[in-house]
Amino acid sequence: MQIEERLKELKDKINDKVPHGINVTQVEFEGPELVIYTDDPKRFADEADLIKILARDLRKRIVVRPTILEDPEKAYNEIKAVVPETGGITDIFFDADTGEVLIEAEKPGVVIGKNGTTLREITKHIGWTPKVVRTPPIESSTVKQVRQYLRSANEERKQFLRTIGRRIHRDLPARDETTKRDQWARVTTLGCCREVGRAAFLLTTPNSKVLIDCGEKPDNQGGTPYLYVPEIQPLTGLDAVVLTHAHLDHCALIPLLYKYGYEGPVYSTPPTRDLSVMLQLDYLDVINKEGRKIPYSSNEVKTYIRHSITLNYGSVTDIAPDVKLTFHNAGHILGSAIAHFHLGDGMYNIAFTGDFNYAKSRLFNPAVNQFPRLEALFMESTYGGSNDFQQPRSEAEDRLYETINTVIQRGGKVIIPAFSVGRSQEVMLALEEGMRLDKIPKVKIYLDGMIREATAIHTCYPEYLNTELRNLIFREGMNPFLAECFQQVDSQDLREKVIAGDPCVIITTSGMLNGGPVMEYLLNLAQDEKNALIFVGYQADGTYGRRIQKGWREVPMGRKGTITINLEIVTVDGFSGHSDRRQLMNYIGQISPRPEKIFCIHGDENNTIDLASSIYKRYHIQTHAPMNLETYRMV
Repeated sequence: MQIEERLKELKDKINDKVPHGINVTQVEFEGPELVIYTDDPKRFADEADLIKILARDLRKRIVVRPTILEDPEKAYNEIKAVVPETGGITDIFFDADTGEVLIEAEKPGVVIGKNGTTLREITKHIGWTPKVVRTPPIESSTVKQVRQYLRSANEERKQFLRTIGRRIHRDLPARDETTKRDQWARVTTLGCCREVGRAAFLLTTPNSKVLIDCGEKPDNQGGTPYLYVPEIQPLTGLDAVVLTHAHLDHCALIPLLYKYGYEGPVYSTPPTRDLSVMLQLDYLDVINKEGRKIPYSSNEVKTYIRHSITLNYGSVTDIAPDVKLTFHNAGHILGSAIAHFHLGDGMYNIAFTGDFNYAKSRLFNPAVNQFPRLEALFMESTYGGSNDFQQPRSEAEDRLYETINTVIQRGGKVIIPAFSVGRSQEVMLALEEGMRLDKIPKVKIYLDGMIREATAIHTCYPEYLNTELRNLIFREGMNPFLAECFQQVDSQDLREKVIAGDPCVIITTSGMLNGGPVMEYLLNLAQDEKNALIFVGYQADGTYGRRIQKGWREVPMGRKGTITINLEIVTVDGFSGHSDRRQLMNYIGQISPRPEKIFCIHGDENNTIDLASSIYKRYHIQTHAPMNLETYRMV
């Protein structure tokens, strides 16, 4: 059946189900959604359950848009009349190409109303399809730029979504009884096997190709995924790219795909998209300052934004003719997701954890481990070694407080290198509480690098934070990220004053000492034994962080010369966003349903092999510790 015939069939089914008098003028695939255009969106709004019924019966994500749009000025006034002032509307933008009105508000819940009642009331009054986003409590330049750019590119994006929608719902080749049984799924490892970094996996079926992640290797060696192998070439043959989270070893090279011919969508959660854009632009800036060749330009980052499609946790979405995707909370960083794929008509189910944390943290709930079906699992093994046990969070925080107290009392400074996304915010929350409860002295905590911007993005998406933190911010009115103890280092002059100034705490990027502002603090403060360097995250092989953590006292820094390390070195493991050995084993013990195959990836060679062997011995599940450039048939 051709696309036009299928759309006509869907339109007829919709007309059979909608109440008499509602005129459906057109239906169209736009990205993963089926868009219903109607002369009477207000009647649709009156039928509160109609869209749910259509979505269930047609097994599609449904969006209703008006054929005729009310004057924006009149619609603006009606929105303001319907929404209580307590909603705190800060901006209203009308997109005539999509028939959507974007409402930015300090309290989106008020604009939406209980069970969506206020949103339906808005639709009844104006006809436009309302979408609500949160006004950031801390202004984020990244979120602002992404939203503005998507507005400016709305016509191009609309055409892109229609093209993708028709590709997703294209007809599959007819199969006779002989070939019908020949159904299969394969995974090719393009990076991140027996190593940490350059995550990239190709999921292939007879009809589709999906790439999961595309990151760099964090060792200053420029390691990239094997994107030139025939299994993935040409890139125009890819149906989709799925991004699990926004750390550079998973997202850094997404824009590179567009440079080399990819034209399709990138699926992620909304915060993952925004954080990825922030980190990719910073990544280019750092490489440029270090005199290295940049792999792509900011134009490719814009192309990525234009081609991004965001999905919330739990939303089952068609991304290819025989592939459905669902994101689940991974508990690692803001918006991090376990990507669950449903292949064929119930043929096979496979999940990629990305990086995950099976323990509740100050920021997030534990990773999800309950799935409708699951035959194969690709899981990270960063701390999969038999001796990789982390401190409980409470002990880790006590160790952090103890070290800070000791260093400040002796007149020194504390340097905490941390990823701008995830670890920095965990440490910030711990330090804010420690200072508020007088567990550590009230000194300045300086934030250098992209930490403040990343924190601002966290405040845009409180629905992705754990319940306690959301309640603290919105019910009790206390946002710990806004505490007076934090100060952003936003100039070279201030950085120099911090280095020369009073005892303080400095949280700075990069987390593995492979570039960024931390290098300047290290160059100037490493020789003084009164100071301390506290590691709160994983240090990959080949990074300066791993060398110093191992005990190197003289570290060659290339053109910057050799640094003598006299300051105190402390490792506090409990802040990691990764599960340790015990949690990894417990995750498999409690996962439901239990998969038939497990692939241990994203870890040093010994760790992946050790974890795979241990899982097999304890749970009798078929396990693998794959190498790069291997292909496994799933079914």
